[in-house]
Amino acid sequence: MCGTTGDGGDHPSGSVSVDSVDDLTYIRQFRERLGLEGIIDVHTHFMPERVMRKVWAYFDSAGPLTGRPWPIAYREDEQVRLKTLRDFGVRAFTSLVYPHKPEMAAWLNDWAADFAARTPDCLHTATFYPEPSAGNYVRKAIDAGARIFKVHIQVGAFHPADPLLDPVWAAISDAEIPVLIHCGSGPAPGQFTGPGPTAELLHRFPRLRLIVAHMGGPDYTEFLDLAERYPRTYLDTTMSFTDFSEAEVPFPIADLPRLRTLGNRILFGSDFPNIPYSYAHALYALDRLDLGDDWLRAACHDNAADLFGM
Repeated sequence: MCGTTGDGGDHPSGSVSVDSVDDLTYIRQFRERLGLEGIIDVHTHFMPERVMRKVWAYFDSAGPLTGRPWPIAYREDEQVRLKTLRDFGVRAFTSLVYPHKPEMAAWLNDWAADFAARTPDCLHTATFYPEPSAGNYVRKAIDAGARIFKVHIQVGAFHPADPLLDPVWAAISDAEIPVLIHCGSGPAPGQFTGPGPTAELLHRFPRLRLIVAHMGGPDYTEFLDLAERYPRTYLDTTMSFTDFSEAEVPFPIADLPRLRTLGNRILFGSDFPNIPYSYAHALYALDRLDLGDDWLRAACHDNAADLFGM
């Protein structure tokens, strides 16, 4: 079991139980304690409305890529979701879109570019899929000002080192734009998930600024190994350390010291709005690791601010 406790357990010095106050109060107190004017959340989802509805329907059905009941905590209209994040004090976030088939990524990129243009606190996000046109529309996205790419190996069911993606990885690497990649085998393994394919990708493109989603869970140890081997590899905390994730595959307690060692490459992510618990709990799950306020400030703001030049 990871070094965390349930909401009714012990609490880090200076913190309060997440279930003793409402979300807004807990997050405000969390930020005040750390001296944070805002939080940077690198893992949030804003999508075209019909795509988001399909994603929610998939979670509702407990489909094979989720495998368990997954109630959506923030199932609201787009403007309500934006207000919710801002009320929480999130100063910057992403609109992670991802295709599950060919001829989908380019129009998702067009939507995401428009969303970023009308949502200045959103980091302009783009995506791609292994197809002959990928190099062209990725270069177009870079020229349009994309600041982060999202790729979902589990949903897309492709090898990240697919030769069709060679021009994509080369262009992104040259532009030094971070790529947030869901490559771990959680919540259900895919044909190309796990550390092996990602290790192959990094071997071929070692200069990539890769952000491993969900800490690579459940393959935590192996993805920490990759982060130690490749100094431009980051890990986002999305869903990790929460009661929801700890109940299935706990973070290994032996690896907790490595989180401190890699403290400048840990980024807070929430998976908002598609989480089955409160946003406050995602922050509390990090707080109760008891890695210190400096570590929390870096994870929840400073590391991302440095990475994105904010």
